[in-house]
Amino acid sequence: MAFCGKCGAQLEDGVAFCPQCGAPTGAAPVQGTPLAAQSDAEQNKAMGILAYLGFLCLVPIFAAKDSKFARFHANQGLVLFIAEVAYGIVVAIISNILWGIVWGSFSGLGMYGVVSAVVTILGILWIAFGVLAVLGIINAAGGKEKPLPIIGKITILK
Repeated sequence: MAFCGKCGAQLEDGVAFCPQCGAPTGAAPVQGTPLAAQSDAEQNKAMGILAYLGFLCLVPIFAAKDSKFARFHANQGLVLFIAEVAYGIVVAIISNILWGIVWGSFSGLGMYGVVSAVVTILGILWIAFGVLAVLGIINAAGGKEKPLPIIGKITILK
């Protein structure tokens, strides 16, 4: 079975132009099923969206093992979740150390404003994880396999 190399529409044998987009088919139309990827994305959009909701990234890993689309988004969501947990641990350690310095000595009381500002800034940076999750959800809902900025090239799941 032949498919259009430009739009992926199914072609009848011997046609010179694609009936969908009008592209010339040439001597050798593309063989295979490019529509299978679109079908996979349509069937697994919900799994792709779940992948960006914290620990729910595990759902598509186990429930849609055979879906390339769901696996891509599950990997992105898993990397995002691991980054969130690691950042949370680092923020907790830094915050506790800084507050311990402030409350552990009378000389540290002058640092209260600085420590408070640092801890607030570290907390505000959590917004970046929310932005990345929203970008991933938008891509999954649109049927796209687009990597997230910063963490998109990290692959845990094959």
